[in-house]
Amino acid sequence: MNQRWAVIGTGSISAVVVSDLQSCDGVDVVLVHSRTEFNAARFAGEHNIPAWTSDYQAVLDDAAIDAVYIATPIGTHFDLTRAALQAGKHVLVEKPMATSAADATELFATAHAHRRFLMEGMWMKFNPAFLRLREEIANGLIGTTSNVRAGFSVPFPQDGARRWDPAQGGGALLDQGIYPITLAHTILGAPTSVHAHGVTRADGLDLETHITLEFGGMNFAQLTTSMVQFSDCSAAVAGDKGWITLPAPFWATTDLEIHAGGAQHFYGNGNRIHLTQEGNGYVPMLRAVIAAIRDGLIEHPTHPAVDTIAVSATIDAVFAQIKPTHP
Repeated sequence: MNQRWAVIGTGSISAVVVSDLQSCDGVDVVLVHSRTEFNAARFAGEHNIPAWTSDYQAVLDDAAIDAVYIATPIGTHFDLTRAALQAGKHVLVEKPMATSAADATELFATAHAHRRFLMEGMWMKFNPAFLRLREEIANGLIGTTSNVRAGFSVPFPQDGARRWDPAQGGGALLDQGIYPITLAHTILGAPTSVHAHGVTRADGLDLETHITLEFGGMNFAQLTTSMVQFSDCSAAVAGDKGWITLPAPFWATTDLEIHAGGAQHFYGNGNRIHLTQEGNGYVPMLRAVIAAIRDGLIEHPTHPAVDTIAVSATIDAVFAQIKPTHP
């Protein structure tokens, strides 16, 4: 029997993810929830979803719903995720799962207590280019890795959307900076020290930050994030035998550029590898989540609790330096 999923939230991210989810085997998207009946009905009609509601409790009380995909404003993730887990639902929640490491830890504890699957939707870690990057590093192509450079800095229209509202978890770091920080953690582990300088508004909304993470010895990561100006949105991972570049936007790229194996690749063009994207890019992650739920897992080994909590702790440390009032 197919898993029956409900979609919580009807924004732009839900639209692209639901399209990919509906293309996966073993799942039926049967219900959509929005805070307003109008948006729920509109989204259901656009995506051929048979039922809709503006009552979240009705979703939780529906015994036929196996799993929920939560794509609401960041500030709502904790409460919605905890309630779904307590109601016996498996949960895939958009990144970041929570606004602090303490809240992320509590959510995973709740998932374990109720024996339900929980994962933060860090789709980058499941994409073919990212997996190929990790494979080439593991095979020693660039030697011993020592440093990471990555940025996600794009000026967004100041339109009053949720990203501009600190009460909804807005700001650059949680929504954008989580990608370069996750890349650094995946390649080098948890940092031994965090150094950050940022710009925040009077209401505490973080606008841009540059970050240096240190990992012992000479291992480091240099990361940037901004919602008011551009920076290079590519990334690079380097070792003592060369480096690999992930072209912009690095978190969604289908290509790798390998600079290793000879001077022609160090000083000229690298060896370009192109990988195929499935759907809108979320299919590999969704397929992995569907399989994990089917197999009775409560975490996914590609993006487990320990990784989510460690990245969240680094974000906490950055906030402590640029916005001391962060909990």
